[in-house]
Amino acid sequence: MRPIDVIEGKVSVLDRADVDTDQIIPKQFLKRIERTGFGEFLFYDWLRDGEIELEANPVLVAGPNFGSGSSREHAVWALADFGFEAVIAPSFSDIFYSNATKNGFLPVILPREHCRGIAESGRVRIDLDDQTVDYEGGVVPFEIDEEVKHRLLGGHDEISVTLQSESAIDDYERAHPALGAPTTSL
Repeated sequence: MRPIDVIEGKVSVLDRADVDTDQIIPKQFLKRIERTGFGEFLFYDWLRDGEIELEANPVLVAGPNFGSGSSREHAVWALADFGFEAVIAPSFSDIFYSNATKNGFLPVILPREHCRGIAESGRVRIDLDDQTVDYEGGVVPFEIDEEVKHRLLGGHDEISVTLQSESAIDDYERAHPALGAPTTSL
């Protein structure tokens, strides 16, 4: 994963609440095994039917309960592949929020009035290290778990975090050989 520190630029606005992962990336496009190539199918039905228009800007501003529904990581992959680096919303489904942070994508929770202000201003600067969102309406702090923040700033997924302790894991396995030995059955 690439490290995240500052994300800034124009915003795209999806003024809808309860956007679920089936709308973000419909099930018929989940046949790929790679994490890329999903962007062209983002909000497939809504874009094809002309219900919405979206530009590939660094930040998407959305309504409350973004990413509800099924637990597919493909939703995050589609958003990132389309060109978004972050989503700002009043709330997220827990599973989507977790999937986003585990895939190097930044979900930012802000009160509705700030989401509206950012949407109206059209530009934003998110500073993960300072935990602030800066737009023409002011500078607003946001909360994020310290462990998640550390992983995103360093560009680490859970595997790379584990591998940072590889020598301690090896030491433990050498000190406890019976625990790591394969068993045989007769």
